[in-house]
Amino acid sequence: MSSYPGQEGLRTPLKVARGWGSSKTGVHHWWVQRVTAIALVPLSIWFLFVLGGMLHAADYAAVVAMVAQPVQAILLIVFTVCMFWHGALGLQVIIEDYVHTRWLEVTLAIALRFGAFLGALASVMAVLALWLNGAG
Repeated sequence: MSSYPGQEGLRTPLKVARGWGSSKTGVHHWWVQRVTAIALVPLSIWFLFVLGGMLHAADYAAVVAMVAQPVQAILLIVFTVCMFWHGALGLQVIIEDYVHTRWLEVTLAIALRFGAFLGALASVMAVLALWLNGAG
C-alpha cells in the first residue's frame, strides 16, 4: 500500500477506500489568513485615527478632500481589500467545519466568494471615485 516500509498502518481504511490525501492547500490558507491579520493591525489603528479625524469634519467636501489624498486613498483601498480577504478566509473555515450538507456547503462557499469579491470591488471603486473626483 505504501512505498515506505513500516508505514502501512498509517492509512485508515476509509482514506484508502476514498483515495483522499492531502489537498496541499491548508498551509497556504493558514499563511494568507495570518498575513492579512498582521496587515490589519496597523491598518485598523490608522483607520480609527482617520475616523476620529473625520468625526468633526464640517461637511462632505472635507471628507472627500481627506480621501482624495493619494496616501489616504491607497491605505483605504489596502485596508478594505485586506478586510474582505481576511473575512472571507475566516468564514470559509467556518463553512467547511460546520456545514455538513455538501450542496449547502458548496453553495455557501460560492456565495461567500462572490459576495466578498463584489464587496471588495465596490469598496475599491468607491474609494477610487472619491480619490479621482475629489482631486479635480
